Amino acid sequence: MKNDDFVVIEVVYGETKAQILKAHLESEGIPAYLKYESLGRVTPLLIDGLGEIKIKVPAEFAEEARQILQQTTDNPESDAREE
Repeated sequence: MKNDDFVVIEVVYGETKAQILKAHLESEGIPAYLKYESLGRVTPLLIDGLGEIKIKVPAEFAEEARQILQQTTDNPESDAREE
């Protein structure tokens, strides 16, 4: 599968949050990878697009992945686990 077959389903700021969401998708059987803004890995700036991390999945999993992430962010218990 080429990177062109992947679509962005979410943009987040912060390595920890991105890794948690990626792991959650993978635990549901959805392949995912993180695309970092070029400076984001070097300097943790969070302004004007710097530091953004795009979560990408294969196009055929996009809708299911969005639903999973929506349920994750709607669940108050998920916020407690991140803190």
